[in-house]
Amino acid sequence: MPMPADLRRTGRSAVRIALALLAFAAGTATAVAEHEISGRVAVESRWFPQTAAFDGQRGYNAGLVAEPKLYLQVAESTSFTLVPFFRYDAADPARTHADLREAYLLVNGPMGEGEWELRLGIDRVFWGVAELRHLVDIVNQTDLVDHPNEKTKLGQPMAHLTLSGDWGAAEFFLISYHRQRTFPGRAGRLRPMLRIDNDLATYESGAGEWHLDFAARYSHTFGPLDLGLSVFDGTSREPVMRIEPLSLTSFVLAPHYEQIRQFGLDAQLTVEAWLLKLEAIYRQGARNTVRNPADLTDLGKKEAYASFVVGGEYTFNGIFESDADLSLLAEWMLDGRRQRATNQYQNDLFLGARLALNDVQGAEFIVGALLDLDYRTRTLNIEFNRRLTDAVSVKAEAVLLLQVDRADTIVHQTRRDSFVAVNLTYNF
Repeated sequence: MPMPADLRRTGRSAVRIALALLAFAAGTATAVAEHEISGRVAVESRWFPQTAAFDGQRGYNAGLVAEPKLYLQVAESTSFTLVPFFRYDAADPARTHADLREAYLLVNGPMGEGEWELRLGIDRVFWGVAELRHLVDIVNQTDLVDHPNEKTKLGQPMAHLTLSGDWGAAEFFLISYHRQRTFPGRAGRLRPMLRIDNDLATYESGAGEWHLDFAARYSHTFGPLDLGLSVFDGTSREPVMRIEPLSLTSFVLAPHYEQIRQFGLDAQLTVEAWLLKLEAIYRQGARNTVRNPADLTDLGKKEAYASFVVGGEYTFNGIFESDADLSLLAEWMLDGRRQRATNQYQNDLFLGARLALNDVQGAEFIVGALLDLDYRTRTLNIEFNRRLTDAVSVKAEAVLLLQVDRADTIVHQTRRDSFVAVNLTYNF
């Protein structure tokens, strides 16, 4: 099977950037003081028990994932990290892709009673505390073909400066070369009715994907409270879709990326066995889903909005006089746009439980139900994780769409895409 054009481009760019950063890292030191090679290789499979809703979709897919990691300590205060990523999927060519998750040079040093740290290159940054959805996590683009939960991220070129001390940590980001979100292809499941064509992507900024974005975050721990305040100004990671006609009878969706400004808050309060969590954002410049049926290119209207997810978890330690811990989870997410929201989480309640056996194998069971409070959509997630050996682990997961409201237009397009997945991972 020929390699897709976008994969060839990504692979060539990844290799060039990695070689350039590795050469630079090697040139900054007379000798490598320490090196470490680790990573993972995984065999993945998914089975969709229901017949596909759209022509060309497959009922089963299997694939391979490789994510090695090279760490070089090139000097006392200088290191280099390289994490390439490759996924092969036998059913959906759009899931087959390469990426540089990380390829950065790290330099640090003292700053009074604190310290500074500078990362240059490609990196992954995580913000947030919630289980359901990480609203504030905006620096990296979502690798949506990995999983519909939107938690896997693509590598992002950036300059990342951190200043830290007793007063907390202040982080500053200069970000360029916008990464487009990955989407399932024509043969893939968990996609909308119309195929999404990234080759037709457009940008509000005249600089396109090279617009220079800015982000900053302050975080600190105040006794039992962990607090983070963030701001982002640049190209949105979440596209809106326009309908693009290819012919009189053929249409695709073309992503469009707006210029936005987002203010974020994330907080976690620890009170004995309780973890109370909050993520909230206020976003300007994004478009909603209001459409003009007479104009296929209409992108909706720009609308400033607020959104939050609030909840917590309570842990029972040593249940039934065993080593096992049971955590009960509950979160509520509300998007101020409600039915005009561009994602499925416009008004949803999440209820779940996590059972950690705390045994040698690290066995863990997770069950979660997502209840849409505006529609009658109900989703159930079941997950099991366990180590088979010191190096091999297994993950089994079921995502079941128990009920989908026809009025819930975003989820309704994937109404027949419940799936069961089994992944076997070798860590080295």
